Amino acid sequence: MSGDLAAVLAVDGGNSKTDAALVAADGTVLAATRGPGMPTADLDGSLRVIGDLIGLIERQAGQPGRPAARHISACVANADLPEEEEELATAIRAGGWSVSTEVVNDTFAVLRAGLTAGAPGRDGDDTPEKPGPGAAHWGVGVTCGAGINCVGVAPDGRTTRYLALGMISGDWGGGYGIGRAALWWAMRAEDGRGPDTVLRAAVPAHFGLPAVHDVAVGIHQGKIGRDDVGGLAPALLAAAAAGDEVARRLVRRQAEEIVVMALVAMRRLGLTGLATPVVLGGGLLTARDPLLTATIAEGIAAEAPLATVRIVDVPPIAGAVLLGLDRVGAAPGAERRLRAAYATAGPSHHW
Repeated sequence: MSGDLAAVLAVDGGNSKTDAALVAADGTVLAATRGPGMPTADLDGSLRVIGDLIGLIERQAGQPGRPAARHISACVANADLPEEEEELATAIRAGGWSVSTEVVNDTFAVLRAGLTAGAPGRDGDDTPEKPGPGAAHWGVGVTCGAGINCVGVAPDGRTTRYLALGMISGDWGGGYGIGRAALWWAMRAEDGRGPDTVLRAAVPAHFGLPAVHDVAVGIHQGKIGRDDVGGLAPALLAAAAAGDEVARRLVRRQAEEIVVMALVAMRRLGLTGLATPVVLGGGLLTARDPLLTATIAEGIAAEAPLATVRIVDVPPIAGAVLLGLDRVGAAPGAERRLRAAYATAGPSHHW
């Protein structure tokens, strides 16, 4: 295989958008592009999105029709089961785009993006015999964007995760979840079944409609997409910041869900007594809402006082690249160069 291949072709596939990047072994970004989000439970659809982006990357880099990189690191939303990850990895390998391929859930990219050089969670002295994703980089990662998910990696490479299939797997929250809750409370305020809240005005204003009634009817008639409800998250955070008690209760409930997911993951891996990094990513968390962030930090400290809570400061595609660079044994300084390239972009705020 030609020695001038790029080191990593990374993919971060979220619900709302998919980023791809081609990166050299020294951390230099050679090409980058963005496409649509990952479809739910659709292997062929996911492969099409990834294949189209790889084609764009190859053309940008001036190397169509040959392997693009030594390794593909694909971190993909809606690949929630290990067998789904392996099915997609097998399909990508069949494309001949790289020498090796690894597919993991996109929450692993969030975790890796938050583990910076010299910080707890960067223990590279003991490499496990069967490492998990980025096993030398351990901690707990929670993503709360359109949906919510959490993964944990122990120093010995053991991993833990949730089904993260929405309400049917016990999850609550994310942009869609709290958007639906905001609509629920706004409707009840308008028709008298619940307490008054500024959401009564904020919800219809978001859609450019006069009343919550019109929003509900619009959804019922298909004029407003159900997924569009996730766009209410910023309005909810603004209402909470303005002191609205209904909105503040919803923000605190979201924080409690994040805390319980993180703490349970830490208990499973025996991390509650360690200086465990808890990395927060996804649009709701990278918005750095003071009430949400403080409530999460307080809840985790109550059981894991040595843990450090941090919010990612680079987009998750950087985490996907770093997982790939870990696998290929990147050159010294590659992570620093890669982070510098993405530092100005900052984390994404997709709900």
